[in-house]
Amino acid sequence: MQRVDPDDRGSASVELVVLFPALLALIFVVVQAGLHFYARSVALSAAREGARAAAVQSGTAADGQAAAQGFIARVGGDLLSGARVSVSVDGRASTVTVTGTSPSLVPGYGGFSISQQASAPLERVS
Repeated sequence: MQRVDPDDRGSASVELVVLFPALLALIFVVVQAGLHFYARSVALSAAREGARAAAVQSGTAADGQAAAQGFIARVGGDLLSGARVSVSVDGRASTVTVTGTSPSLVPGYGGFSISQQASAPLERVS
């Protein structure tokens, strides 16, 4: 049988009080990183969708913008707040840039800024 030293009583409670905030902070950091990277993925996918829509033979910059904004509305939800889409179509390619902010778990902090860009060559029949 193991003897308990009277000086060690309550040490487990003290250890728990010290370690619990650190463990909770680690969990918040992991969840925050997951939200940020998922929001980046949504922004990149929206930019790709918009670039493809603008690059088709009869596509326009307005088509690319509508496709990207529609993707954000369907998939992004609240994960990409303040999303802005800009489309550029030159003679050879369409380029779509999606910017926004990822959500934050910390009250009062606005989140991380996100900017993703995708390009696609224009489909033109000679």
